[in-house]
Amino acid sequence: MNPATAPPITRILETALYVDDMDRAVAFYRDVMGLAVLDAGPRLVAMDGGQATLLLLFKRGATRDGVRTPSGDIPPHDGVGPAHVAFAVAASDLAAWDRHLEAHRIAIESRITWARGGTSLYFRDPDGHSIELASPGLWATY
Repeated sequence: MNPATAPPITRILETALYVDDMDRAVAFYRDVMGLAVLDAGPRLVAMDGGQATLLLLFKRGATRDGVRTPSGDIPPHDGVGPAHVAFAVAASDLAAWDRHLEAHRIAIESRITWARGGTSLYFRDPDGHSIELASPGLWATY
């Protein structure tokens, strides 16, 4: 192997968002976005992001000192301000997502049709994070 070449990455496994009100955030991602809770505790809720990916919701500030576990230490991390996460959706489901978000009184902040043919819908979660629903044709790899 060329030492300048990194071994391959399979996919992103986890995406983390930091939230102020865990119950409110879980309700949004469960009830509006349709994600199932896989594991829950006071500082972290792990949600099924589809196709072996996870959305991790961390209570803001709860991981600044890291966590000691019987099998090792999890390094400190945290986040402030609005972050961004994009969920892959089928183009044929975009109209249904429009109706679903409207039924939940969630305003679409922006809609973009990309040069490759994909469409993105942007809106905000209760913590102000930028949430995107993206259909294929957004990136060369998607």
